[in-house]
Amino acid sequence: MIRFARQLSCLLPALLVTAASLAQSGFDQLPDLGDTSGQAISPQQDKALGKAFMRQIRQSGLILDDLEANTFLETLGKKLAAHSDNPGFDFTFFLVDDQGINAFAGPGGYIGVNAGLFVTAESESELAGVMAHEIAHVTQRHLARRFDAAGKMSLPTTAAILAAILIGATTDGSAGAAALTAASAANMQYQINFTRANEEEADRVGIQTLANAGFDPYGMPQFFERLQKNTKLYGTRPPEFLSTHPVTTNRIAEATSRAESYPRVASHPSTDFLLMRARLRVRNYADPKQVLSDYLRYQGESGGKTPAEKYEFALLLAANGKHSQAESVMQQLHQDDPDRISYRLALAEILHGDKQMDKTLAVYEDALELYPGNLTIALPYAETLMETGAGEKAFHLLSEATTTHPENAKVYKLLAQAAGATGRTEQTHSAMSEYYFLNGYTDEAIEQLKLAEKLPGLSDYQAARLQARITQLEAVLKLEKEEKSE
Repeated sequence: MIRFARQLSCLLPALLVTAASLAQSGFDQLPDLGDTSGQAISPQQDKALGKAFMRQIRQSGLILDDLEANTFLETLGKKLAAHSDNPGFDFTFFLVDDQGINAFAGPGGYIGVNAGLFVTAESESELAGVMAHEIAHVTQRHLARRFDAAGKMSLPTTAAILAAILIGATTDGSAGAAALTAASAANMQYQINFTRANEEEADRVGIQTLANAGFDPYGMPQFFERLQKNTKLYGTRPPEFLSTHPVTTNRIAEATSRAESYPRVASHPSTDFLLMRARLRVRNYADPKQVLSDYLRYQGESGGKTPAEKYEFALLLAANGKHSQAESVMQQLHQDDPDRISYRLALAEILHGDKQMDKTLAVYEDALELYPGNLTIALPYAETLMETGAGEKAFHLLSEATTTHPENAKVYKLLAQAAGATGRTEQTHSAMSEYYFLNGYTDEAIEQLKLAEKLPGLSDYQAARLQARITQLEAVLKLEKEEKSE
């Protein structure tokens, strides 16, 4: 959060200038939801804004660095999106590394969910209900319409403002609130908040999406109701979700009434959901030693009765350096359910933590043979390959991954390492350039490409490719610098 506060302080001058201009332009005069005049920003502009917005989010450092948990969220989100009223829309879902309870929809279909909200949800249908609500904000173009009057602003500033406000709202709020205290910026926050009509429409459309995707349509109102009932437990700082998505008794009743028009579906949590929730819990434990002690007291040496309880137990054992015991528990889970990727990945992590590199590689190799192209397997496998001196194999594996996952910054960072380890200097600089750019550091991205241009022995194709990319990035950098100088 300290790093984000510094970044916001650098952005503040541009934020204030833009917010003031928005206030003068009558930002709150928006087209009706049913308006088809095309006044809102185009889908192409929305997608471009989304990409720039996501670069700002990555730069904040608040995206949860857990590929497996993010993949679960992405899979769940894609299933919902496929049953939305715009199934062809290209959504991106990601976890925010914050224990606050919140979620948000950014431009271009980028939807963030706090790790704290994931852990708080008691069923997959509850988590899906929140995500379906955010999907509806996108498909109904609520954010695009509310931001339409900002059309005179350039893409970098627009993206920076949205990232600052949304991340500031979805985390504990301290950094974002400190940087956005000026009246004009506060006015900007008010104007971006969705209207009551937007929220009601997102509930209605979201519940329809939830039911069509095969989830319990009551998942959304149940989650809302539980948050409202527990408000007193949160003291003076209720979840930000209740601030950004005000939940009233009337709204819960209306959502419940809408859910009643769809068939009730058993909302038993799926095993994958329970495993990922347990994984996120273990990641957040401040004192794993104390938690393990409590776990043993209440669950006994077996670690619990359900697979999710045993999985969490094994992760806790590993977090406390008890790798042999953790391996034993995870091996049994894997034997009982050999097709579950999460058990294979956790087993490999435990073996790696115990420095059993040959066994670690064997688990990854076997898993990747069964699930070719699976990024949750490929990335840790590539890292382990590099640790064991197999950089050439890692390089080819990661090169393939860039074609299937061109916006995954970690792929490029690992590719740069593999390229460096195998003497591919030009590819090292090119991969690092993409890594920097995806994380919002355009200047550094250009510098990497210019270093590559100076290398001897480049082919005409390599030189032309580098120059073309430099030209693209310099155009982006020019816009960014123009905004900072205003």
